[in-house]
Amino acid sequence: MSLLTIAEMSEDSAHEKFKGIIWEANGGNPICPECGCTDVWMIRKNRRWKCSDKACRAQFSVTSHTIFKDRKLTFRKILMACAIFANGVMGVAACRLSREIDITYKSAWVLLQKVRDAMGKDAEAMQLGGVVEIDGAVFGGSLPRLPNSKELWAEFKKKHKAAAKKKQKLIVVMRERDDHEAGVIGRLRTFLLGKEGDAIEIARDTLLPDTVVHADMSPQWEPLHMLFDTKRINHSEHFSKDGACTNMAESFFERMRCAERGVHKHISGAHIHRYAMELGWREQYRRRSNGEHLHLMISTIGRTPPSKTLVGYWQGRKSKRVGPYPANDQDGDDAIAYLTG
Repeated sequence: MSLLTIAEMSEDSAHEKFKGIIWEANGGNPICPECGCTDVWMIRKNRRWKCSDKACRAQFSVTSHTIFKDRKLTFRKILMACAIFANGVMGVAACRLSREIDITYKSAWVLLQKVRDAMGKDAEAMQLGGVVEIDGAVFGGSLPRLPNSKELWAEFKKKHKAAAKKKQKLIVVMRERDDHEAGVIGRLRTFLLGKEGDAIEIARDTLLPDTVVHADMSPQWEPLHMLFDTKRINHSEHFSKDGACTNMAESFFERMRCAERGVHKHISGAHIHRYAMELGWREQYRRRSNGEHLHLMISTIGRTPPSKTLVGYWQGRKSKRVGPYPANDQDGDDAIAYLTG
């Protein structure tokens, strides 16, 4: 579906399209989000339905119990936003989206963050197998603008290097290699962690027991040998040797850096996990058409409950957590700030 097609839609047509994707399993007919009943009747006002189950009787709309609950945007604008987002190979900046569909920057920013959350929702229970590459990379923490005189650069870097390093965030990726003979694209999961060693326990739960793991020579990956058939590559000497490499993992990190440099300019450390989930989703479905991307995106939105962090974000109604924050989550962001798969 092209952006022009959506722009020419009426609001009723956009609603029908949205409904057809969200409730595709029932042929586009309503399903009660409370009890799963398909026997409902329509309330003409505001495109709502009511469940006929006597024990339920819930009223709902097509966006109830989704990230677009209590939406204020029209269905046509939501479809246009999803189409623009699906077309962005490296992602879409909130400033661009706000201009293209005529909404405020704050609305565009929250909308995109909600969609990024939905993109990572389906991967939460995903287990990887076959040949899996695991690696970590840091993002953020850039130095301020250098002073004009080159003579001051060394002192300037020394002064600001420690502060910049504290702002760096570590993303760890576990990525399956593509099976070219079977025509299967490898899946991947991303995690925001304090150090690479924190990924060992996650790997124990995420990777199947017969997985062959490839990693670099970092001492943080030594425990992998006790859990999996592990191959190591020394990057100071080779990019690849005897089949051992982490080139697919490095390819994902390059996509993230290209998105940061070319689209967003800067990604906040508090939300880097969402951008990692988004770009992991794009990498996983890179062989699909833009129309399939849009369909998958809206289908995922229909299965994703409202965000506890992003509802009322600009009004200061952020979720409150009980207990200490995990590593890299000192700013009160949600629990997936350290485990983004």
